[in-house]
Amino acid sequence: MPSAPDLLVMYQKKIAPDFECGIVLTKEVLNGKWKSSLLYQIAMGVQRPSALQRNIPDATRRVLNVQLNELERHGLISKTIYPQLPPKVEYSLTDFGRTLLPVIEAMTHWGNEHRERLEQILLPSH
Repeated sequence: MPSAPDLLVMYQKKIAPDFECGIVLTKEVLNGKWKSSLLYQIAMGVQRPSALQRNIPDATRRVLNVQLNELERHGLISKTIYPQLPPKVEYSLTDFGRTLLPVIEAMTHWGNEHRERLEQILLPSH
């Protein structure tokens, strides 16, 4: 299995993004199926990886770890590792991460406001 740096090289984008527009920057930071959900969960308080996995059960542990690492690299969350056995890890929002909360809250509000219509469009017909 490739190491984490090898995975980053494997998944580098072929076309450099154009960061002239603020929405492109925001989408780049939130790009990932679970990132906004992770930020939402961590905004409720310090979270351990097991709690995040429980609260986002459809995401695999590996995908959550990759996206948590990206959020940390972007400066949106901080990771604290306590020197004990077994190691204890906790994630919290940074001040910079808190600046994204209005965006996450607006996305949540919009989704809830249009839930019925969106579910008809997005869910496969039975």
